[in-house]
Amino acid sequence: MRKLAFLFVLFLTAGMMAQAADVVFKAIAPEAVVMGQQFRLAYTVNAEAKGSDLRIPELADFDVLMGPSTSSSMSTQIINGSVSTETSFTFTYILMPKKEGTFSIGAASIKVKGANYTSNALNIRVLPPDKASEASDGNSGQATGIGKDDYFVRMEVSNRNVYEQEGFLVTFKLYAARMCGLENAKFPEYEGFLAQEIELPNPQWKQDHYNGRNYFTVVLKQTVLYPQRSGKLTIDSGKFDALIRVPSQRKIRSIFDEFADAHTDVRKVLLSSPVTIDVKPLPAGKPASFSGAVGNFTITFSINSDNVKTNDAVTIKVKISGNGNIKLIKNPEVVFPNDFDIFDPKVETDTKTTTAGVSGSKTIEYMAIPRYAGDFEIPAIAFSYFDPKSGSYKTLKSEPYKLHVAQGEGGNGSSPVVSNFSNKESVKYLGKDIRYLKVKDFNFIANNDIFFGSFMYYMCYLVPAILFIVFFFIYRKQVKENSNIALVRTKKANKIAVKRLKNAGRLMKENKKEEFYDEVLRALWGYLSDKLNIPQSNLTKDNVETELAKYGVDESLTNEFMDILNTCEFARYAPAQASDAMDKLYELTVDAIGKMENTIKKQ
Repeated sequence: MRKLAFLFVLFLTAGMMAQAADVVFKAIAPEAVVMGQQFRLAYTVNAEAKGSDLRIPELADFDVLMGPSTSSSMSTQIINGSVSTETSFTFTYILMPKKEGTFSIGAASIKVKGANYTSNALNIRVLPPDKASEASDGNSGQATGIGKDDYFVRMEVSNRNVYEQEGFLVTFKLYAARMCGLENAKFPEYEGFLAQEIELPNPQWKQDHYNGRNYFTVVLKQTVLYPQRSGKLTIDSGKFDALIRVPSQRKIRSIFDEFADAHTDVRKVLLSSPVTIDVKPLPAGKPASFSGAVGNFTITFSINSDNVKTNDAVTIKVKISGNGNIKLIKNPEVVFPNDFDIFDPKVETDTKTTTAGVSGSKTIEYMAIPRYAGDFEIPAIAFSYFDPKSGSYKTLKSEPYKLHVAQGEGGNGSSPVVSNFSNKESVKYLGKDIRYLKVKDFNFIANNDIFFGSFMYYMCYLVPAILFIVFFFIYRKQVKENSNIALVRTKKANKIAVKRLKNAGRLMKENKKEEFYDEVLRALWGYLSDKLNIPQSNLTKDNVETELAKYGVDESLTNEFMDILNTCEFARYAPAQASDAMDKLYELTVDAIGKMENTIKKQ
């Protein structure tokens, strides 16, 4: 019985909490009112019970003309056959402002079924009354009931004196004596600016005071602009067709005319005035690491590990966050050692455009693979930007990365170890300079065998002389060729690529998919680097296509190389590939390198 009672109390409490969670108590009032006009302040609670002990804040800046008056409403919804009913109670007060300005109304409270609920607070702007109504001034006003200043569109600019690449807000706002419709809106092209439009999901009419008059206003469009050059740049005017409903001028002749339409639709073309922006050039003294970033930014640096093995990836992540022209920021330069295989950085941008500008982050991942063991240093990464508020350049730097690379698995004794020596005395050559004396198995020649003056005697002089001359010229040719490092790399390119492809074939048989694609990728980039005599750190897909075209390589063969590279790079991030795909890729790679070798040899 105790357990049953406990479960009953538990379910009852959970039901009450679930019901309480659905209760919403909110305050509703207009954002702006005109001095001398009444307005409604309403408190609404959606609950089955009416609620009690309603306590509203002190309204010292307003006169309470009436209230609270109570009303109720009920709504029913049918969703997927489930019927739900909601009851709401509204407590309404009629207020009148005492003075102009912006005033706050604090939160109210109410008690529903023993639980207290608090409403939201409100801010209300009290606008001054119109100085004079010009709705019927002028001939056009008398004919249509529309004054010359009753309807217009303003282009509001947050800052007309900016630096190059400094963002500012442009707002197109419609001012109307009475709410109206708008058709065929034509906004300017923003020539000379980079435009980032702000989404306006549901524009609402509001009241505003301008030039001594009160208007209904609505924001038509908001855009953040970034000037792309210095000087005086003009934003052209916009053109808008307003559809305005005005009272009809005809007289009522009978009782039936009262039921007829007593309004007329009038179209009026509205033009916004052009605005000139004074764009200042960025000051002199730009840091070497400055690449056009303007705004206010922070940056973080990280490395996956500073102690890796050969053929393991080294990843450096740089994240730039802040407000400014973040979409135009170029990637900071990361200098890897020459013996690293460097891949194209991966860039992710996450931005949001608001009235405060474009804010967010840009994350760049740099990846490289060390091929040799040793101790290396990646220099400090620098990022500079211009801060318009302080009018100065600011530079953010990381610490240099000390990287220790150990010999990885699969390496062999022939793989060199790279060390950073400060002087030649630190280098030692290890070899064998003592040989053993031969003490057994002697062969003696009899004295009666005269060798001096014989044919063999002269041949022993002649043959070495001829061989010396031949080897001398061959040696000179080899020395000359070996001095041309580019030529040596070009000749050995195919041999090294074949060696790597054999290793890739072994990995394919062992079904090591990720290692297979990495080895094929290294073979291709290594072959192109040696064949084109371009360091791998400077190789990109764009300059590879350009250099191959110089060697007369067909566009189809170049595209075949690019497809293999793209396939391998994709497989590194999504290695779940079928075995037959690896076989096909292996055959395509061998065939492509063979065609490339034959094509370049003919040149």
